[in-house]
Amino acid sequence: MRRMILPLLLAALATVAQAETYKAPRNGFGQPDFEGVWTNASLTSLERPANFKSLTITEAQAKAAEQARARMMAASNRPTDPKEGAPPKADDPGGYNTAWIDPGVSYGRIGGEVRTSWLVDPADGKLPYSPAGRKLFADTLSDARTNFAGPEGRPLGERCILGFGSTAGPPMMNVLYNNNYQIQQSRDHVVIVVEMNHDARLIPLIDRKAPRVSLQQWMGDSVGWWDGDTLVVETSHFNPQESLRPYFGASLFLSPDAKVTERFTRTSATQILYEFSVDDPKVFTQVWRAQMALNATQGPMYEYACHEGNYALPGILAGARRTEADGKAPEAVELEERQ
Repeated sequence: MRRMILPLLLAALATVAQAETYKAPRNGFGQPDFEGVWTNASLTSLERPANFKSLTITEAQAKAAEQARARMMAASNRPTDPKEGAPPKADDPGGYNTAWIDPGVSYGRIGGEVRTSWLVDPADGKLPYSPAGRKLFADTLSDARTNFAGPEGRPLGERCILGFGSTAGPPMMNVLYNNNYQIQQSRDHVVIVVEMNHDARLIPLIDRKAPRVSLQQWMGDSVGWWDGDTLVVETSHFNPQESLRPYFGASLFLSPDAKVTERFTRTSATQILYEFSVDDPKVFTQVWRAQMALNATQGPMYEYACHEGNYALPGILAGARRTEADGKAPEAVELEERQ
């Protein structure tokens, strides 16, 4: 137990020390100035991969892993041989060419430490699903993969409602591309414009003692306040359709009753420490916490056109109808492809 707690404690102390030595600039309202474009593009993910055993690794280990990833990407980006002929016929046309993705080229660094996961608690870097929560997650994910009855059954990313993989959040997670966020401030609001799917989080700055009515909406109902130089944002009342946030092997599930608390603190001229906790007893055995680096970038913020002008979602449903006409259930096809 001591071996697990000590690295976590040292990492927390290093982060606090860094934040205390930096004084954020002020905007015209006297608030810490967060305005600009920031990115969470990174090879670090929410949960810790199996090849890493601790929260932090050395710079040498990080460089070796980053260089290996760069070699793999370069190999994948090489021109194909025109003499190879067409690929074999299959039901799955494949995914993205690597030239189209932009997940980042380095691991996240917070307080000078290389992080192997954003999760800091639990110390093993794994989401603490309860047995009931894991089953709920698995059942919902299975339904999303096999439900082709109509557009309402498809995930929100396919329907261009929100970006996939919890990019809009909260919590705001890094994915394959479009990992930029633009923060704008006024006296009584903070707006976070999310590059993927041009989502915009409108966060009112409130008197926490004042009565208010919460509404169930996309990205939940967020309210914020200042705790010294830290912006604290509390979000609840999530739309049930946002519970599943699918992203390949890094999908996330939160119930509509989850409460997400985020803390934004500028720790340098080029970085915001983004901390968040998730309190969701319907799904998890404990409140879990994470820390993420938001790094300053020149941008630009690109338009995320989603399905404008193409036929992806109609094509998905048309394929399901064709499969049914051939006498085979779409669900059976999907399960075959996963085996």
